[in-house]
Amino acid sequence: MIWKFLLLVLAAGAFVAANAQIKTFPFAYTQQDLPNGLRLVTIPTDSPNLVSIYIVVQTGSRNEVEPGKSGFAHLFEHMMFRGTAKYAPEKYNQILQRAGAASNAYTSDDLTAFYTTFSKEDLAQILDMEADRFQTLKYTPEIFKTETGAVLGEYNKNSSDPEEKLDEVLHDTAFDRHTYKHTTMGFLKDVQDMPNQYDYSLKFFDRYYRPEYTTIVVAGDVDAKQVRALVDKSWGNWKRGSYHPDIPAEPAQQGPRENKIDWPSPTLPLIDIAFHAPAYSDTEKDWAALDALATLAFGRNSDLYEKLVVREQKVDRVVGNMSQNVDPNLFEIEARVKKPEDVSYVRTQILDTIKRFQDELVSAQKLSAVQSRERYGFTMQLDNSQSVAAAVARYIALRRTPDTIDKLYAIYSRLTPEDIRAAARKYLTENNRTIVTLTGPAAGSGK
Repeated sequence: MIWKFLLLVLAAGAFVAANAQIKTFPFAYTQQDLPNGLRLVTIPTDSPNLVSIYIVVQTGSRNEVEPGKSGFAHLFEHMMFRGTAKYAPEKYNQILQRAGAASNAYTSDDLTAFYTTFSKEDLAQILDMEADRFQTLKYTPEIFKTETGAVLGEYNKNSSDPEEKLDEVLHDTAFDRHTYKHTTMGFLKDVQDMPNQYDYSLKFFDRYYRPEYTTIVVAGDVDAKQVRALVDKSWGNWKRGSYHPDIPAEPAQQGPRENKIDWPSPTLPLIDIAFHAPAYSDTEKDWAALDALATLAFGRNSDLYEKLVVREQKVDRVVGNMSQNVDPNLFEIEARVKKPEDVSYVRTQILDTIKRFQDELVSAQKLSAVQSRERYGFTMQLDNSQSVAAAVARYIALRRTPDTIDKLYAIYSRLTPEDIRAAARKYLTENNRTIVTLTGPAAGSGK
């Protein structure tokens, strides 16, 4: 079974030098391009009778380049379930229920993904339904207005979460031109205006729901030749598009930025310290070095976590994160502080930690431990067909091939303490920094 195979892979890896070309993604796969630009990635696994499909559209909030039109990638995560002439929503759901299938979707900065897990005998039917909605989606202005109302409700729900609001304000503050300035949900004024944008929604769908932007990942109890034949039949006549968005480049930040959110109700204070950082790369070291630094400096085994969370108990969470995106995004450190009077202290501790990693070399032993945990942690999550397809889908949005996984972890294996320090010095600078804090009303204020 999958677990036995993974254990063999991990055991073998223990005897290989750290800088060797180790296969981190342990499954053989077939990658094929149809003449229309659609890509198919088929990954046979030993999950008997089960298949998982992830259809990845390389369109997220990053692609929303026109002023006043943010949030449409996320909107189409919803609209794609509104049916076609052949498969009305009721019929679509009945077929899924009869097949015992689990289906859903999500949107992020760089992609929209639609996924379904089901028994292998239903593969032809599921592929046909998916092909139909990707090629012939139809909805009325009335249905469009209903769905845009639901999206506004989702925006309002997210905005009632302090951490969601912190992320929204952080990106709006840190970015001037690039579309990472707005979150996946979009700007509020744009979401409010969506009901008036029916004609534009048709244009958005026509631009981006095209084969050259789409990759189908099929993982499970499948035969690659059979899958290709079914995809050719259902998807082969899909017409290639011609639209290419002009994503604006973000200019270099010229000085530190700060913003503050006064939250209307009691909440624990939040602080987010972010730095502009490089795009995902499977050829250069900087992205991997910063990703490792996030764990070394701010992970659960870090000195700062031990100090602030365990010993001093001034925060209940501190975490570092290196954004994994097509274009340059942010390196972030977020902390949730227990008392408002400790926010300044926590901020200083985080900045001092960054300074220490800029001045000193991390021990080779600690770096090696992180390198091993990152690689094995990725591999050990691949315990069923859906998790395999889901893991691959994230990288499809970045490089459109699972091959990037092995390339990335090969870079990880070659990182040195000097690489970590160099990345901290290059990117985690004052001029490159944005700090946003969120605090609730002061005790006894009556607000």
